[in-house]
Amino acid sequence: MSGHSKWATIKHRKGAADAKRGKLFTKLIKELTVAARMGGGDPDGNPRLRKAVNEAKGAQMPNDTISRAVKRGTGELDGETYDEIVYEGTGPGGTMFLIEAMTDNRNRTVAELRKVFERHGGTLAAGGAAMWAFERKGLVAVPQSSADEERVMELTMDAGAENVEGSGDEWQIQCAVSDIDGVSNALEKAGLKVASAKPGYVPKAKKPLLGDEAESALSLFEALDDHDDAQNVYADFDVSDDELARIAGA
Repeated sequence: MSGHSKWATIKHRKGAADAKRGKLFTKLIKELTVAARMGGGDPDGNPRLRKAVNEAKGAQMPNDTISRAVKRGTGELDGETYDEIVYEGTGPGGTMFLIEAMTDNRNRTVAELRKVFERHGGTLAAGGAAMWAFERKGLVAVPQSSADEERVMELTMDAGAENVEGSGDEWQIQCAVSDIDGVSNALEKAGLKVASAKPGYVPKAKKPLLGDEAESALSLFEALDDHDDAQNVYADFDVSDDELARIAGA
């Protein structure tokens, strides 16, 4: 289990839920808009949009908000045009970071992310500096309350699941990107609700961190994740439960 995933759950419970919800909605609206722009406004013929709509509904986003985001993507309503870009950086203890971003102003976003890295002892780097440390995978998430780890693996193994691990209060199933739909369908057929299903990045190896390096890396991860243009943030470090508990109580 990745330390930063557990930390995100702790911070969410401690922090302002409404503020977190607002940031989540912003990210989901961007994804809905870009998905509709790239593949059209019909979820039945646009798998990326279908996944985005399901995720938005899972987050209890109002249907009117979903509809407006899709219409902005198809051009039926005026709105911003977003570019997709992956930024790479390094952090404390030799950690590697990837940030999947959607932005309407690349110059602004790169300048802001560079400052975030610098404030937390890291560096925004050129392309290729961190990508080598990750693999592109399908990531399918289901609530841990819906089934135990063994049951989730049993349901998805034949559909292409490669690994299951805890991430906050969810099980995250890793698979090939081409197997995302198969894994999702297997879970739904068994009556389990899929919280999200999308391509992402998984570190090839995790760096265990302690002390100041762990605190700094977690702080950097949180600051990047809180940036308005960051859709997803991935890092290759891990922090133990004991170390997380110490940091949370400090």
